Amino acid sequence: MDEERWLLPTGIEEVLPEQARMLEALRRELLDLYRRWGYELVIPPFLDYLESLLTGTGRDLDLQTLKLTDQLSGRLLGVRADMTPQVARMDAHELGRCSPARLCYLGTVLRALPEGTAGSRSPLQLGAEIFGHAGVESDVEILQLLIATLGVAGIEEAFLDLGHVGIFRGLACAAELSREQEISLFEALQRKAIPEIESLIDSWGLDDALGAMLRELPELCGDDALERAERVLVNAPPAVKVALAYLRRVADELNAWLPEVPVHFDLAELRGYQYKTGVVFAAFAPNSGQEIARGGRYDEIGKVFGRARPAVGFSADLRVLMRVGCGLEQRFPEAGAVLAPWSADATLQAMVQGLRAAGRRVIRALPGQEADAREWGCEERLVPKADGAWVVEPL
Repeated sequence: MDEERWLLPTGIEEVLPEQARMLEALRRELLDLYRRWGYELVIPPFLDYLESLLTGTGRDLDLQTLKLTDQLSGRLLGVRADMTPQVARMDAHELGRCSPARLCYLGTVLRALPEGTAGSRSPLQLGAEIFGHAGVESDVEILQLLIATLGVAGIEEAFLDLGHVGIFRGLACAAELSREQEISLFEALQRKAIPEIESLIDSWGLDDALGAMLRELPELCGDDALERAERVLVNAPPAVKVALAYLRRVADELNAWLPEVPVHFDLAELRGYQYKTGVVFAAFAPNSGQEIARGGRYDEIGKVFGRARPAVGFSADLRVLMRVGCGLEQRFPEAGAVLAPWSADATLQAMVQGLRAAGRRVIRALPGQEADAREWGCEERLVPKADGAWVVEPL
């Protein structure tokens, strides 16, 4: 067993110095970006009462939330698996603003199970939300900020995948599907299991027109999906047409604001279907098979906290952004450190303080240490002169 003590739990990572430095540099740049856009930083608690974490949008997180008993109150606690429900509570209960609120956050979340085959169970979740505005404009601003986020991370050729949960929800409602039927069809749609979808629709004896539209949903994906959807869904219920028209408006606005960003559509991709109410989206990067960010609209997210507010936002894992991004080493270079001898000489200490105040790293050589100074990243050293002054010289 002794040789296994260095092992980490599956999906839990440690971050070594160089990677940690890059993560911190990227974190600072992104939070500064959000501040310039008017987004205020909030820091939700790592532990929370379980009922708060699993309320509203958090209902889908039950299986992902690690649970424990509070020694003080005897109540069940949970370790946050997603910060969105907590940020919604802040907006609804603590801030209580009438005007739109722009909030951002960045911190570790912990999940019981990894997402995907190599997913992390402890992502550094980064996100931004707009509360209190229900229009296309806030959807587009969030998507603009997402693209700006990817740019800061060095991901320049990303593309967006857009959908709208109202299209499937409207068809399911018109077909009067039971809750169990709706879930079964939803799960088959996510897998694009066309034979299974056709079998389910046939077994339920749905109206021919509605059945035909539901069968077509898995095929309504790609760059021209909206044009095809407008033909296929021409006789759809009003709620479906409203959702499709809204998605068209978002697409048109995106083309005006971000004409260089490729946008694909997938009307059967329903990320967060249980709590999303409108547009849903994900960002992808070339040569990356999995999404690198996701988000969407979840109106009335604060209702369970006593104040219904529309909301839209996105989230990503900072580690994933750093891994997928390019050129971060050049953008965040680490200047070589200066080696200083262990001495209380006042002139030397003044020199050390001056260098550190100017942003230089100065490392003192501890007595008895024999390690090569270059191992510490030192490229220069402080050396004394005959007149008592100290100067910086190359190693």
